[in-house]
Amino acid sequence: MRDTSIADAADRLLEAYATGVPCAPVRDLIGTDDAYRVQRRLTDHWLAEGRRPVGRKIGLTSAAVQRQLGVDSPDFGTLWADMAVPDGAEIPAGAVLQGRAEAEVALVLERDLPHERNTAADLLRATAFALPAIEVAGSRIRDWDITLADTVADNASAGMYVLGNRPVPLSQVDLRLCGMVLERRGEQLSTGAGAACLGHPLNAALWLADTLAQAGDPLRAGDTVLTGALGPMVPILPGDVLEARVEGLGDVRVAFAKEDS
Repeated sequence: MRDTSIADAADRLLEAYATGVPCAPVRDLIGTDDAYRVQRRLTDHWLAEGRRPVGRKIGLTSAAVQRQLGVDSPDFGTLWADMAVPDGAEIPAGAVLQGRAEAEVALVLERDLPHERNTAADLLRATAFALPAIEVAGSRIRDWDITLADTVADNASAGMYVLGNRPVPLSQVDLRLCGMVLERRGEQLSTGAGAACLGHPLNAALWLADTLAQAGDPLRAGDTVLTGALGPMVPILPGDVLEARVEGLGDVRVAFAKEDS
């Protein structure tokens, strides 16, 4: 019965991906303990289709959002190569269901992180550089009516992401103190700083590295890690052009196509 419920939850989400029509929450089928098993079924399905994993995203790094969902730790999902959008490019209408945007710090690794208990020094040595990023989160769950089980099962509400083009070594930036502003054509939408992400974006990355290594699927050289939001998430409107600036890392931008008339 449990395996059937996990399969049914995965099928419900995959149908929403395929049709572009958001679905009912999956928490009626699974509990939090099985949510990553549902996510794994989605991952296996996409691997069989030939999609290429290129890293991970961390969610629920805000203390306020954790309190809202009644949890005390972040979650994670998989980044796929076809989620990556070039800096300044336009995302087609409907490409991300119920899209919302947030500015983040991205890390790109040059070494594996295989240890079940990594140190800050391990992470610093393993990171090639940091970049500013805009994550375009999306939810296959209708109206973002999510609990922890729903978002974890739905690949941590991943959608697409955009990276800046100027790599910055960690020795040249203080990620805890870096300020962030996210704007729509000059209108300020969201502000924050690195400290909003579990106190420091590297704290989030360390949590992820340990969690994945303990599960037998560690972070690898070449992986991109989206470390979590630096400020509030904002809704996306057709025709938007968003730009995020992260102090010490530079800027990154993305456009959203207008809906077909």
